[in-house]
Amino acid sequence: MTKGQAEAKISENVSRFEVEFMGRGPKQIRTAIVQDMIIIRLKGYLSQSEQKLAESSQGVELLKKVRTTLFENSKDYMEDMIKEVIDMDIISIHSDVSTRTGEKVIVIIASENLEERFNK
Repeated sequence: MTKGQAEAKISENVSRFEVEFMGRGPKQIRTAIVQDMIIIRLKGYLSQSEQKLAESSQGVELLKKVRTTLFENSKDYMEDMIKEVIDMDIISIHSDVSTRTGEKVIVIIASENLEERFNK
């Protein structure tokens, strides 16, 4: 598998995860493998009602709390989906949502340098 194929497969798996566990998928998703990090950027992540909710500070707080809780409760499943592609342990997964742009970023730290594996 090439680096590009791995990035595409990770994007596909994360998109499926978002549909199954968060209720809807992003409009666009892009994955980049950089050394031991997998960086995933999801555009069009928030629904129209969530974007409306994010217009107030209370709404932003509520939205982030709900989305973070949903993600944390299903993170093990995502970890398994990523391990399937990279075939190595995952050290940590971090994520955040921008209520201003409607984007989400997920950063996954692997136990080894993935880029070196693809450069062999």
